[in-house]
Amino acid sequence: MNGSGPHDSLKGEKEAKQNGHEEADPGEDGNDQEVIVIQDTGFTVKICAPGIEPFSLQVSPQEMVQEIHQVLMDREDTCHRTCFSLQLDGNVLDNFAELKTIEGLQEGSLLKVVEEPYTVREARIHVRHIRDLLKSLDPSDAFNGVDCNSLSFLSVFTEGDLGGTDSGKRKKKGTEMEQIDCTPPEHILPGSKERPLCALQPQNRDWKPLQCLKVLTMSGWNPPPGNRKMHGDLMYLYVITVEDRHVSITASTRGFYLNQSTAYNFNPKPANPSFLSHSLVELLNQISPTFKKNFSALQKKRVQRHPFERIATPFQVYSWTAPQAEHAMDCVRAEDAYTSRLGYEEHIPGQTRDWNEELQTTRELPRKNLPERLLRERAIFKVHSDFTAAATRGAMAVIDGNVMAINPSEETKMQMFIWNNIFFSLGFDVRDHYKDFGGDVAAYVAPTNDLNGVRTYNAVDVEGLYTLGTVVVDYRGYRVTAQSIIPGILEREQEQSVIYGSIDFGKTVVSHPKYLELLEKTSRPLKIQKHKVLNDKNEEVELCSSVECKGIIGNDGRHYILDLLRTFPPDLNFLPVEGEEMPEECKKMGFPKQHRHKLCCLRQELVDAFVEHRYLLFMKLAALQLMQQKANKQENSATLENDASAENGTAESERPESEDGKIEDGVTGLDQVKELAETIASDDGTVDPKSREVIRNACKAVGSISDTSFDIRFNPDIFSPGTCAQSWDQPAADKNCSVAKSVAGCCFAGHGAGLCVKHREAEGRKQQWAAVLELPSAASQLELITRSAKHIFKTYLQGVELSGLSAAISHFLNCFLSSFPNPIAHLPADELVSKKKNKKRKNRNLGNADNTAWASMTPQELWKNICSEAKNYFDFSLECENADQAAEVYNLQKITLLREISLKTGVQEYNFDNRHKPTFTEEDILNIFPVVKHVNPKASDAFHFFQSGQAKVQQGFLKEGCELINEALNLFNNVYGAMHVEICACLRLLARLNYIMGDYSEALSNQQKAVLMSERVLGIEHPNTIQEYMHLALYCFANSQLSTALNLLYRARYLMLLVFGEDHPEMALLDNNIGLVLHGVMEYDLSLRFLENALAISSKYHGSKSLKVALSHHLVARVYESKAEFRSALQHEKEGYTIYKNQLGEHHEKTKESSEYLKYLTQQAVALQRTMNEIYKNGSNANIMPLKFTAPSMASVLEQLNIINGILFIPLSQKDLENLKAEVQRRQQLQESMKSGEQLEAEDKAVEEKEAEPSMPSTAIPLTQSSA
Repeated sequence: MNGSGPHDSLKGEKEAKQNGHEEADPGEDGNDQEVIVIQDTGFTVKICAPGIEPFSLQVSPQEMVQEIHQVLMDREDTCHRTCFSLQLDGNVLDNFAELKTIEGLQEGSLLKVVEEPYTVREARIHVRHIRDLLKSLDPSDAFNGVDCNSLSFLSVFTEGDLGGTDSGKRKKKGTEMEQIDCTPPEHILPGSKERPLCALQPQNRDWKPLQCLKVLTMSGWNPPPGNRKMHGDLMYLYVITVEDRHVSITASTRGFYLNQSTAYNFNPKPANPSFLSHSLVELLNQISPTFKKNFSALQKKRVQRHPFERIATPFQVYSWTAPQAEHAMDCVRAEDAYTSRLGYEEHIPGQTRDWNEELQTTRELPRKNLPERLLRERAIFKVHSDFTAAATRGAMAVIDGNVMAINPSEETKMQMFIWNNIFFSLGFDVRDHYKDFGGDVAAYVAPTNDLNGVRTYNAVDVEGLYTLGTVVVDYRGYRVTAQSIIPGILEREQEQSVIYGSIDFGKTVVSHPKYLELLEKTSRPLKIQKHKVLNDKNEEVELCSSVECKGIIGNDGRHYILDLLRTFPPDLNFLPVEGEEMPEECKKMGFPKQHRHKLCCLRQELVDAFVEHRYLLFMKLAALQLMQQKANKQENSATLENDASAENGTAESERPESEDGKIEDGVTGLDQVKELAETIASDDGTVDPKSREVIRNACKAVGSISDTSFDIRFNPDIFSPGTCAQSWDQPAADKNCSVAKSVAGCCFAGHGAGLCVKHREAEGRKQQWAAVLELPSAASQLELITRSAKHIFKTYLQGVELSGLSAAISHFLNCFLSSFPNPIAHLPADELVSKKKNKKRKNRNLGNADNTAWASMTPQELWKNICSEAKNYFDFSLECENADQAAEVYNLQKITLLREISLKTGVQEYNFDNRHKPTFTEEDILNIFPVVKHVNPKASDAFHFFQSGQAKVQQGFLKEGCELINEALNLFNNVYGAMHVEICACLRLLARLNYIMGDYSEALSNQQKAVLMSERVLGIEHPNTIQEYMHLALYCFANSQLSTALNLLYRARYLMLLVFGEDHPEMALLDNNIGLVLHGVMEYDLSLRFLENALAISSKYHGSKSLKVALSHHLVARVYESKAEFRSALQHEKEGYTIYKNQLGEHHEKTKESSEYLKYLTQQAVALQRTMNEIYKNGSNANIMPLKFTAPSMASVLEQLNIINGILFIPLSQKDLENLKAEVQRRQQLQESMKSGEQLEAEDKAVEEKEAEPSMPSTAIPLTQSSA
């Protein structure tokens, strides 16, 4: 995986990309053609549609004819047509043909839109499309989490499209100071304790929809009787216009017309006049003037919206709050809910989809060159997102009781379901499978572990090895696993099907040579060791995975693996094993600890980091020994081994002796080791025995399984309950144990620093952190409290009947968050829970608790349970008895607790204003959504381009970096479509590069897309979205859109307050931004409030002597200077000067700048004092010198904004550039030899140096902010 193969081909593709741009010479190299295929130039065709003027359309040769259909259905003037064909010279074009395959289609060709006769299917599609057009500005689908719609509020704060035609007007308006209203809402000001929820989802002006019709619904006279079918009737519609006219409409093969039916009389004859029209819109235009006017206005507004506000997201995003909305009549929604539609009949012939076949066929697509890989990855991604949507819908139907079980006679917990070719099972331990592992608790954890396994094997992507489509859904307190179905699995018993692995956790174990061969290909990237286990007959069986990983050959002949819940090594910190000693670091922290289940595994990031650390250690040890040999100071191998084991115990931060003097030696030594290791690995007899010895010693010291090369693997079955894994081959078993223990110790010894180590380890070490920094501590406690509450909420909900759901949830939230000591639960009205009904329905309720037991919960009891859950599960003692205490002791906000618990449980509340509603009522609970975990397929080529682009940017080659990132963006779009988290990251980096290279308007356009995408794909108040808002505000300011910049910063601050509260280091950066912009528009008092708050926060988190604090003092001093309060300005600047002097020395540029500014301030203060004295002395006759009270220039404000946001521009001479290039090349060599682990550390260090020392040579240093 880490070889140079993919990298070399990538280089070829990059060069090809550049050639493609410059000369477009396809003959040079195979890779050139790969990239050029994607970059075919487009051409223009003319479209002639009935009733409108012909117009031109830019198309690409790769497009299908169908895509032109989509464009026409989206255009304002042709959107009402759905049933038409495109004809070229009288020939109908095939919808699924690529344009380049159509004969005679060229630049300037005329395509005619020809109306076609309707079928029932086409008529349904038409009505559906018209309904979508009528609802196009209505956000209710986004609030309800339907059809991959999600919310975006950017346009509310930018008043439209930033890059739009009105930007000229806006710019002019922006520079006229008096027109800008800078006052933020009261709740955004520093120190405010108000956190209203209403502002989270501000009402968009466009959402008060223009009403076109009162009702459009299916008529009760459907379907047409036989005699009317033979007249061409397809279906009947019932419409009430805004003018209150009730009409019945027939959809026939020729189009739509009015008939003479009423609500109670069926008369299908055409009315007089019947207004026969091919489109429903044309018919309604004729019978309702209001419809005509409003529909046209609605479409104008629809096409003005940014495309990113309208495109569906790949996976559904749910909102945890929503306004209370009217429930309107909707024929399509009603039809979807009450038919057995699975959502795909319109598009897929043969009704339901064979998910397994689709998922596996897409994996089998060829992947030899770039176009093939793109096609394959696009297909894989599309099928996965469709499968996730179908599985989520099915899981909700299962829990809501809308799906019949395949084993209905068994107890409810044991039932399994099949719906839409997907298999569903519940997260309970039904057949004592997990008895030794923790019962129901283990059964609840197993699906997510399994999903992680599926994710990992999919990422390794070995040809011939197949995994199941897997989605884990948490809904209403239940965990549902949805899986695609292996062909033939339902026709036979599992015992007969499994030909590899074990179905009873290691009692009977079987193996299979083909599976061993396939799994061996995954063993190196996944660090899994081939090992033997003993079955119940004491026979050795060889495996290359954990014992419960099963291999089944389906009826389709494919080799499937499933139950991948122990793909990663066990976490020995939570698996006490008798007679096994843990490393000292673990013991000090009180580990190992007993946990509720025995499926605790290490995270993949930790395993990778550990292996990387060991690799660096291996290289250092070997280099050290080679250098000692070279110097002829050989010591005996025993001493070396002792040195090795001593170094083994040290933290990763240890470095070779000196950074400057001996680094060259180090590099050559490491190169030598690399060469030597490769020679030995290739079994070359030329290596002398001493060198072999060096490698062997290094291998032994780091725990490699091979003596000749570095290769660390883990045995996933080690210390596993019920598995005899270490009774054979004792040395190998011992080595496995020691490596597993080393990883356990690595969590504490500092090797894992900077890693998101498993939450339990992190939170269990809270006391250590608290001394260093309060913030991770507060974040950990928030996470602890809400996770513990979620565990309790899960079992609490299982005992609630559907009719009491909103009452039960509101009661739980009152107990969790309300200050009121004894909230009363509102039980559903008596007639709904009559005893008779209860008896009958008890079996249907998945929980076995009494249906009203939830109502007796009290806040005291809930918080007591939360504290004991935190102690039992996370081994952490919470010191609070209610929400108010928790907020006070751990510096948390109730609104943040509410947000966290809602996101974790899927609850959606009415976005009430908390001033007027102290507690929750059942009316406040609007919905409960599923929380969905699924596989996220990656676009590998695009990701490589993106990483290469980032590396180029970090080295200072901005133009090349920009080209690579642009290429990555194209490839991402190719695979993911228009909306995806990774595209968002691409756009953000592009915007930053555009900005650094001086193209402010392009930066603004790209960043606007990044914000919209972040809102739509991650959520409107996600930490990334807050950062995107901050970046956009900077680019707006640079484009002279001052009021917009302020609005965006105020929005970011509001979201920040809601999600984190005021006490957060990122708030300092945000307040500095706001303060600077306000300073720029001469709102000095307001500016000071924000800047002084930023100063206080920076001092708290970075220490009063840090460089950030010095900069903060300087910013405050500048505002005081503008206010002519020179004494305060001097005081702050002196503080800043002292810090610079102490930290950087007297001769540093920053110290000198500060010193100059102090002199200037002193002169101004003296001049002011003189003037004042003159006035006191001579009164009105005073001869007053004019004082300079200058408003700050926009350029100086922008310069300061760049500095605080980590963007530094430094003028460079030619000599500097040459030095820089040499330095970059030297560093590259060093990085290649030290591999990526140290590369990360070096970059971190470089970032710190750059922040501390802005005079370091570089064209522009884009420092990305740490995540909010």
